[in-house]
Amino acid sequence: MAYTTINKSTDYFNTKLYSGTGSSHALTGVGFNPDLVWIKDRGTTYSHTLTDKIRGTSKELYTNNTNVETVYSQGITSFDSNGFTLGTDNGINSSGGNKVSWNWKAGTTGSGTTTGSGTGKAYSYSVDTTAGFSIVKYIGNGTAGHTIPHHLGTAPHWIIVKGIDLAEEWETYHYAMGNNISIKLNNTSTGDTGSGRWNSTTPTSSVFSVGNANATNQDGKSFIAYCFAEKTGYNKFGKYTGNGNVNGTFVYTGFKPSFLIIKNTAVTEHWVMHDNKRPGFNGNGYYLYPNLSNAEVANNSTHTVDLLSNGFKVRSDNDQWNDVETMMYIAFGQSLVGSNNVPCTAR
Repeated sequence: MAYTTINKSTDYFNTKLYSGTGSSHALTGVGFNPDLVWIKDRGTTYSHTLTDKIRGTSKELYTNNTNVETVYSQGITSFDSNGFTLGTDNGINSSGGNKVSWNWKAGTTGSGTTTGSGTGKAYSYSVDTTAGFSIVKYIGNGTAGHTIPHHLGTAPHWIIVKGIDLAEEWETYHYAMGNNISIKLNNTSTGDTGSGRWNSTTPTSSVFSVGNANATNQDGKSFIAYCFAEKTGYNKFGKYTGNGNVNGTFVYTGFKPSFLIIKNTAVTEHWVMHDNKRPGFNGNGYYLYPNLSNAEVANNSTHTVDLLSNGFKVRSDNDQWNDVETMMYIAFGQSLVGSNNVPCTAR
């Protein structure tokens, strides 16, 4: 069994499947009071919908487009001790719709003033240092070298930034790809290189840096950042080289993944999402694209990923995850203990 700092990962991250009712109701069973909820309808072309506590209830951003934040009174109307309450928004609660929500816990809140080059601006945050996750809302100042405190106490390995009140791309920093590239969560591109997004500066244990690009630092505009630090045995952010073979590459994570995103960084391909609650692994190709509103791709036997006890193995030669190129991935692990704190079966 690999060493881990978190025995029960479902105290901090969990996937929840549910059926919409079309009526406002509380959804329970998440296992904690979530700070970030990411929802997708599995059967219909509704957008990927993100709501978080820092921006507030009923405020939605969609990873499959560049739209500004939508304020919708019938979105998520409250964050609760064991889940959240849904309004009547069809995207998250259509009657009979099969939905999936991915949920993360942060928790401790605060505020301050940004640092680095240019004028300091107000920011607010929510953080859980144990799980290595924080949400930061900040105001851009337009000056390269603007630094944003993330409060993780260790350098983040993956950062997602989206303008709240401007129609710009979803920019992502991934430490395995370096500080000079930003890959867009909302499309298939291989990303932009240069200092505009991340100021060609690796995040530190206290701040991440942004350049002068509008997408991460337009003066006077508001941004939301989701910051993830690596915690041994709980999550991992890495890269691998595909082999272009149906007997694909094995990637060691040190845990059995419960959630997995893969992106080809060399050619224009979709981001691909798997989790252990939908039947999309170990022989069945069920997956979603965060850059598209498309329904779930279901039971595609030629597009499979095995989630194994200590990592994952791709089982097809599809370019989305097994081209002879560099692939980056984001993985979260299954719990080592169950709900009664008894060790789980072998992972």
